[in-house]
Amino acid sequence: MVSRFLKEYGGILGALIALVFISTFLSEYFWSVNNVTNIILQSSIVAIVAFGMTYAILLAGIDLSVGSIVALTGMLLVLGLTAGIPFAIMLPLSLAVSVLCGFANGFVTTFLGVHPFIVTMSFMGIFRGAAMLTSDGKAISLYDNAAFEFIFNGYLFGIPFPIILLVAMIVLNHYLLSKTTFGRKVYLVGGNAEAAAYSGINVSKTTIYSYMIAGLMSGIGGVMLASRMFSAQPTAAMGMELDAIAACVLGGTSLTGGRGTIIGTVIGALIIAVLSNVMSLMNVNYFVSLIVKGIVILLAVGIDVYKNKKAA
Repeated sequence: MVSRFLKEYGGILGALIALVFISTFLSEYFWSVNNVTNIILQSSIVAIVAFGMTYAILLAGIDLSVGSIVALTGMLLVLGLTAGIPFAIMLPLSLAVSVLCGFANGFVTTFLGVHPFIVTMSFMGIFRGAAMLTSDGKAISLYDNAAFEFIFNGYLFGIPFPIILLVAMIVLNHYLLSKTTFGRKVYLVGGNAEAAAYSGINVSKTTIYSYMIAGLMSGIGGVMLASRMFSAQPTAAMGMELDAIAACVLGGTSLTGGRGTIIGTVIGALIIAVLSNVMSLMNVNYFVSLIVKGIVILLAVGIDVYKNKKAA
């Protein structure tokens, strides 16, 4: 069991350990309790959004709209709460909208035959515009709702609730992909959609369901981000799609589809979080940090391409 785990994840685990080791020397504050907790909390939102991205990439697709869905979901939730609608009603309603966003991505991709890159890039603008429109382009603060604040800032059994939520999402998505018929269909469709169709798999339904899950994961991330900031901002999560893609690819999810795991995505998200954290501790210019992240993504894609060529 351990040898199998190391064989599959040893490479990226080694990269994470090496990054942590280097970070220890770059900043004396890296191993402080507050900083380590902050890294895990930071990675929780990106990781959950990246879980949804994993489904899209496993299908040999992509979802560039995840950041916009994060912003839209958080905005709808906060708008409803400030209007006096109970949290118990607004939470499922907001998440339902995020699922509908995912459905729109999947539906247009399958039934109109448009490439997911184009579809999700279009919806990225549509969903972001909707978040801007509903708030008139302004941030909306909310400080007096205990249930809303608890999502990111609360504790359960002495453990930060975002960490509990992250673990729950890891277990749920890992189970869906590795232990269910639906998960096997996702891998088969991503590996060879035509062969999957010939074997009796409904490719369209599998694709739509996968993008709906991606929408839901982004919606959960949107609720968490809004709770973290005590507000909803129409410009929130800009660029998060890049972090989600990087987490997936760094974690071993192949851009050609059919190969990848949730556990790998978790490790990839931790790499992104540690990298961002140590650059912040070192007061690295934000624009420089964007360049560094871009280089990391490029390297990860290059490694993926090399692996595919070697396997061919």
